[in-house]
Amino acid sequence: MMEPERLHATVIVCTYNRAQSLAETLQCLRNQQVMAGRTWEVIVVDNNSRDDTRAVVARFQAQWPILRYVFHPTQGLSHARNRGIAEARGEILLFTDDDVHPEPDWLEQVLSGMAQHGADACGGFIAPMFEIAPPAWFTPRFYGFVAVRTERTDDYPITDPSQAPFGANMAFCRWVFDRVGLFDTRRGRTGQVLASGEDGEMFERILAAGLKVVFLGRARVHHKVETFRLTRRYLLRWRYQTSRNIAESRDVPGTRRLLNVPLYLLPQTLRAVGRAVAGSVFATPDEAVHRQIIVAHFLGTLHGLLRRRRS
Repeated sequence: MMEPERLHATVIVCTYNRAQSLAETLQCLRNQQVMAGRTWEVIVVDNNSRDDTRAVVARFQAQWPILRYVFHPTQGLSHARNRGIAEARGEILLFTDDDVHPEPDWLEQVLSGMAQHGADACGGFIAPMFEIAPPAWFTPRFYGFVAVRTERTDDYPITDPSQAPFGANMAFCRWVFDRVGLFDTRRGRTGQVLASGEDGEMFERILAAGLKVVFLGRARVHHKVETFRLTRRYLLRWRYQTSRNIAESRDVPGTRRLLNVPLYLLPQTLRAVGRAVAGSVFATPDEAVHRQIIVAHFLGTLHGLLRRRRS
């Protein structure tokens, strides 16, 4: 069997029940302005949607032959991303989401930026598109919870996992996955479960392997921030489920344990609760929410460790 023709790039969009939003993302991708001679494709990985996703993609395919559709029934964002990698023909694999509007030069900025810096992987600028004005307490310190990254607009090397790009705007040389493996399917969003961390864990492996990662300030997308994400309830749920997922999938340090929970976590959790209670009275609104999120982190971690023990 002949090997599929290699392309310069593949854009992978994983989607779940967001047909209308996906149509906007695809229109932005169709509007990409790329250098003459670039060969590329777009793959939509439908992760078991029950809405009009297939019909939306079909309408675009009628006028846009580089668009491909793949249905992947195993639920989970990491599963869908791994299927996209397996299907891709590009040498550079770019990822964005079904609620993102890439700017018209996004693809070109990623490809030229990676070539300029000799990068093996990259991330880029993510601006927010708020459905409503954020509440007063929702300051930029919470942008990471809604996958927004605006703190810098220059190019710079990423050297620590804490700087890891977000999945709304990231790209990799395809051989990187042969070197470090695919996305961890124990992590990542699954249906309505918000657990995250698969992007950061991937970049941990990439950095540990000594590969070069850069941030490209001119590779820009705009990420929708729906109204329901601008609530304390959403942020607490996101933090709880993500911390639970991380603790269950990779454990935490500590040898002296009770029911698989390191003993040092118990007083830390109690202190966090005390600080949150005090913060509800004395702290600024954003600091009060931040302290509540820390409590959600500890509670999610404890739950994940208990689940890890049972499994």
